Amino acid sequence: MAAQDLFITQPAVTAQVKSFEEYCNLKLFKKRGRRIHLTDEGKTLYEYARKIFEYEKEIEGVIEDMRKLKRGILRLGTTKAYAHYFMPFMITGFREAYPQIKISLSEGSSSEMIHSLLDLKIEVAIIAKAEDHPDVHFIPFSQEEMVLIVAPDHHLARKKGISFKSLAEEPIIMKETGSGTRKLVNELFAQNNCTANVLMETSNAEFSNQLVQRGDGISFLVREAVASEIRDKKLAVVPMKEKIYLDVSIAYLKGQHLSLSARAFLDTLHKLPSADMAPQGIGWLMAKMQAKRRRTSDS
Repeated sequence: MAAQDLFITQPAVTAQVKSFEEYCNLKLFKKRGRRIHLTDEGKTLYEYARKIFEYEKEIEGVIEDMRKLKRGILRLGTTKAYAHYFMPFMITGFREAYPQIKISLSEGSSSEMIHSLLDLKIEVAIIAKAEDHPDVHFIPFSQEEMVLIVAPDHHLARKKGISFKSLAEEPIIMKETGSGTRKLVNELFAQNNCTANVLMETSNAEFSNQLVQRGDGISFLVREAVASEIRDKKLAVVPMKEKIYLDVSIAYLKGQHLSLSARAFLDTLHKLPSADMAPQGIGWLMAKMQAKRRRTSDS
């Protein structure tokens, strides 16, 4: 029976048992007539061997589950603004396809997420390209419109075609150093031969909104992040001479093996109609797909 299960001959099984007994210097089997019995030592080892084979079957099942993405962890990173406004939308499609994959989402500045990639804390990041790194691969994903926000009663609220030079004296509430937004705004001020008058820097978009609403300063933020405040007229958008777009990328390490769950998440992102997201952005795509879902549920 054992020979059949192992797909080897009976003499081969006998030889292996004898070799194992010699190695252990123990007698594991005793024979009486044509019947074979386990010795007490053999019974003790049998219980451990049985557990080993049970674990082997469990391991085979776990491996198969991981191959079929029925088990695993997806480690993502993104900025705090994207985590709040965009990631729930992007994760929804993945969760519908792979409901048993656990998701770990880290938040921080774009620069911090690059370092999390390098430290192998995350596998994929959705960030603005705040800095280049030779070991990180960036894939353009979307363009998000940046807007200058002020309090509704601010003296700039009714202005149009504002230039960066005219903002040089205005107190600005900036995103933290290391963020893609901060890098972009600094570059635009430098291109216009002026420097931003930074009143405060913070990674908390909600805090920035509150300060701007109180009239303590102005700020540049992704439009979608303040869409509800603009709609409720808690904030006003000041049109710039040219529209500003923040490039958002998918980032992961070059030459580093990606887990099956990470590759599946990338496939989910690649299936999104990326042509629709430039320059309308992720928010526009969210609204489009939500409307499509509503039409489907109503029909």
